[in-house]
Amino acid sequence: MKSIGIYIIGDEILSGKRQDAHFAKVISLLSARGLSLSWAHFLGDIPEHITAHLRASMARGDIVFSFGGIGATPDDHTRQCAAAAAGVPIERHAEAVANIEAQYGETAYPKRVLMADFPQGSALIPNPVNRVAGFSLNEHYFVPGFPEMAHPMVEWVLETYYPALFHSRDYLEQSIVVTEAGESDLIDLMNSLLSAYPTLKLFSLPRTNQRRTTEVGLKGPSEAVYAGMQALKQGVSALGYPWVEVPPQA
Repeated sequence: MKSIGIYIIGDEILSGKRQDAHFAKVISLLSARGLSLSWAHFLGDIPEHITAHLRASMARGDIVFSFGGIGATPDDHTRQCAAAAAGVPIERHAEAVANIEAQYGETAYPKRVLMADFPQGSALIPNPVNRVAGFSLNEHYFVPGFPEMAHPMVEWVLETYYPALFHSRDYLEQSIVVTEAGESDLIDLMNSLLSAYPTLKLFSLPRTNQRRTTEVGLKGPSEAVYAGMQALKQGVSALGYPWVEVPPQA
């Protein structure tokens, strides 16, 4: 399974002038299809940084959704950075031009049509709101920063290119809530579980309440999770701490 990542681009996010609306939504869209997000980066409008990150994720072969920076104003750098990362020139995309002309008529020129300039070899991502397309290159999918446009475009990408990945991996996540125990009380047990089940990831989430309470869980291949959780429960009980199972998410 390839890693899936996101870039959320724009100084306005980092300065707090706008609040991110993409991170939680992408997690939800992926989860509904049996997929998960591997990483996320928030990037300012610094072309060298954007290009370096894109070059790295293209080299890894990740599936990536990038939000923002594909407009035509001087602070929009994502199209040019994607071209630089892929080592290709920018060129005007005829179908993207036709869409912009159909939407805006004569007012498409001279500026709006600049949003049809994409890295050479790009494919279009249809925009259901105003027909100003996003683009894809090397399994990187570039969409606007506006959620009402971006989120349907991400869904279109998933349904168009990746249905074979939906619910295709053997993956399970389970956890228990341990009371009267903090994380430090469980570290040795956690380490022993990771040694015994190297294919699993462990997570530990302490809760701030009057009782010392910690949620501990495992995620990974289902057979290993079942075995690891049994060992976790037995280990917690042997330490003398009560626990309850966390119900699976719907």
